[in-house]
Amino acid sequence: MTMVPLDPSSKPTSQRRIAEGDTVVVYERHDAMRAVAVRAGGVLQNRFGVFRHDDWIGRPFGSKVFGGGGGSSKGGGGGGKAGGGGFVHLLAPTPELWTLVLSHRTQIVYIADISLVVAYLELVPGCVVLESGTGSGSLTTSLARAVAPHGQVHTFDFHEQRAASAREDFEKNGLSSLITVNVRDVQGEGFPEEHCGAADAVFLDLPQPWLAIPSVGLMLKKDGVLCSFSPCIEQVQRACEAMKTSFTDVRTFEILLRNYEVRDVALKSVTSDEACVGPLPQKRRMLTTPGENTDCSQRSSSILVRPCSSAKGHTGYLTFASLCV
Repeated sequence: MTMVPLDPSSKPTSQRRIAEGDTVVVYERHDAMRAVAVRAGGVLQNRFGVFRHDDWIGRPFGSKVFGGGGGSSKGGGGGGKAGGGGFVHLLAPTPELWTLVLSHRTQIVYIADISLVVAYLELVPGCVVLESGTGSGSLTTSLARAVAPHGQVHTFDFHEQRAASAREDFEKNGLSSLITVNVRDVQGEGFPEEHCGAADAVFLDLPQPWLAIPSVGLMLKKDGVLCSFSPCIEQVQRACEAMKTSFTDVRTFEILLRNYEVRDVALKSVTSDEACVGPLPQKRRMLTTPGENTDCSQRSSSILVRPCSSAKGHTGYLTFASLCV
C-alpha cells in the first residue's frame, strides 16, 4: 500500500509550523497584540527589541522568541535568549485573537456577543450560514470555524471595497474554502434565490434589518434560526414586528461584560493592643507597596481581585427567532 503524505496545509493552524506568507499574531501582553504577515527578510521592531521573520519560519505556533535576532534553533518552544532583548510569543490567528487584532473597517462584533450567536444559531460542522453584512469579518471567522470542515458561510456586503478587503483577510487566514464573499445589497434585493431553503442559520447586521426579514424566511430550512444584531432598541422593535408573520420564539438579549482585575499584593500583620481580648492578640492586615519599609516581622502576599474601574458597556442587542414550521 502506498502512503499518501498528509498535506501540511490541512492541519489546524495551531498544529503546524510557521511558513512564509502566514499571518502570525505577535503577543506582547494581554492588551498589546498585532497581526504580522511573515516574509523572508522581514523585521519587526517594538519596545522588546528587533525580531527577524527568518528566525520565525519553521517554528511551531505558540513559540516564545527573543529580540536581538532570537535563537538559532527552530525547534520546540523557541530559541534561546540572544542579545539581552525582550521576548514575544508567536500565536496562531484563532477567531478570538483575530477579533482583537483585525483592521476595523466597521464597528465589529466582539467575543461575548459572538459566543452567544454561535450557540443560539445551533451551529455544528456542516451547517450552511448566510450573513449580511460582512463588515470587518470578525464574526464571519468564528462562523467559519463552527461549521468547518464541510460547512459553508456565504457572507454579503453592499460595499465592494470592504468585501474585497474581507476576502483578502480570509485568504490570508486559510478560510477561503469555508467562506464565500459576495457584493450585494441584501436590504434592497434580499438574498440570492440560489440559497432558497438551504440555510441552517442567518445572521443580519444591518441598519434596517426588517427590510431583509421576508427574504430570510425564504432562505431558512424549516428548523432554521435567525439572529439580528442592532445597536438601538428602536431597530429591535421594528425587526420584531417584521418577524411576527413567519417566525416564533422571538428573544432579545443584551450582554454586558464585567472584567475583574487580579493583582498580587504584599500584606503586613500589625498587632492591635487595643483589641487584645483573650490569650492571643488580634491582628489586622494592611496592604503594602513593593519596596515599602516596615518594622513588622510577619509578611505575606495575597491575590487581590476586584472589578475593573472602567468596563465596556452596551454593544448591541441580539434578537433570535425560529422559522415557523
